[in-house]
Amino acid sequence: MVNRKEIELLVEERIQELDNGLYVVEMTISSSNVIRIEIDKISGGVTVSDCVSVSRNVEHNLDREKADFELHVSSAGLDKPIRHINQYIKNVGRRVHVAKKDGTAVEGEIVKVSDDKIILSNDEMQLLEGKKRKEKVEVIYEIMLTDIKEANIVISFK
Repeated sequence: MVNRKEIELLVEERIQELDNGLYVVEMTISSSNVIRIEIDKISGGVTVSDCVSVSRNVEHNLDREKADFELHVSSAGLDKPIRHINQYIKNVGRRVHVAKKDGTAVEGEIVKVSDDKIILSNDEMQLLEGKKRKEKVEVIYEIMLTDIKEANIVISFK
C-alpha cells in the first residue's frame, strides 16, 4: 500500500519549490493504489507544466518495488464542485449555485469570503409592500461553509 503521508510530503515539497500559488484541492488513494491529486492556483490557471512537475516529484521519489501505483495529477476544472476555501476566494465576482445541506439552494455572485462563510449577492424580482408589480432588488445571502452540501460555478456563455 502506498503511504499517504509520504505522497502529501512530496506534493507539498514541489508546491513549495514552485512557489506560484498552487495548493491541493483533493487527494485520494484507492485500495488498488490509484493516486489522484487535484491541484488549483490562488490566481490564474494551473498549467500542464504545474501538473507535470508535481507528478514527476511524486513519481521519481516513490519506490515501485515496494508498491506499484497509478498516478493522476490534474487541475480543478470548472465543471467540478468547489471544495476548498481558496477556490471560493479565487472566484469572488463569479456566480455560483449553492446546494445547502437543508435541501435549499441559492444562486448569486460571490462578494466576500471569510474563514467560515461566504456572502452572495443576487438580483431578484420581488413584490414590495405597496407596489403592484415586482421590482428587481438585491438579495444578500450569508452561508456558513458548514451548511454547504455542494457549490458549483455557474458557467454562462453570454
